[in-house]
Amino acid sequence: MSDPLHKKIIISDKSVCLKSTLFSGQSFRWNEYPYNPDRFLGMIGDRLVIMRQVSPSSIEIQCSSNLIYGMNITEFIVRYLTLDIDDNSVFPDHFSLRYPDLWKLVNGYRSVRVMRQDPFEIMVTFMCAQGIGMHLIRRQVEMIAERYGEELVFETENGPLRLYGFPTPSSLASADVNDLALCTNNNRIRAANIISMARSFESGAMAIACVRSGDCSLDTLRDSLCVHSGIGMKIADCIALFGLGRFDAFPIDTHVKQYLWEWFGIEAAQRSLTEKNYRYLQDEARSILGAEFTGYAGHILFHCWRKEVRKMKAF
Repeated sequence: MSDPLHKKIIISDKSVCLKSTLFSGQSFRWNEYPYNPDRFLGMIGDRLVIMRQVSPSSIEIQCSSNLIYGMNITEFIVRYLTLDIDDNSVFPDHFSLRYPDLWKLVNGYRSVRVMRQDPFEIMVTFMCAQGIGMHLIRRQVEMIAERYGEELVFETENGPLRLYGFPTPSSLASADVNDLALCTNNNRIRAANIISMARSFESGAMAIACVRSGDCSLDTLRDSLCVHSGIGMKIADCIALFGLGRFDAFPIDTHVKQYLWEWFGIEAAQRSLTEKNYRYLQDEARSILGAEFTGYAGHILFHCWRKEVRKMKAF
């Protein structure tokens, strides 16, 4: 049983919508706190974290330790929620002038933060995410944690909570493909790809690529990720954006293609997503959204599209 939770209030000069950030399709291990739906419960490494929105620019954090990955709670959460990035710099200055109607729509979503998450967890998560809905992704990732992660019990004001840390690379590297497939909707190919990637991460090859990710071009980073079976261009870009802090990475899926056509009139977005067309659409997106935060802005647009146009409620 752990010690009582440590509580902090983080006040920022940046806006943040906690619920939209946590449930915008970039992370799948956050849930509503069972005793209070205004709080959100998650595991970061082996730490229990409970977050609550206090105001548009402040959040309450409860954590099972004063440190997360060796950083104090406040320092880590500011980095995790990218509260060090000015939301006014995410979209280029000309965007609101070129697309005034869209700007009115998307302006309410600028408090969605693109999080800096653990790269190994993001790799496994998005390798699970191919071609399925968010509810099933969430379930698969949780099953993997329950089967291969460390079981932990935390003391809270509402009583003990039993949760699971995310599996280490070694635990998945040694997994049996048939057992892991039980967590991937009986998809043995997907399970085998995750095991192979975990072995590469454990051996250091994939881990080194992640460590050096900020020192190379996006194309070089993507190429180093795509050599692994089960990681294509879109998943590599998700890993880069959500796991490696490469906010210039711009993942393209069906929803992104749809808004590139409907909102920006890019005709190529109506064609199939070949590698050549994928690269072309990324270049077009950079010309609209700028080079530095293409993927960051793209994720805000992705969430806005799903909520405002597609009227989706499951996240």
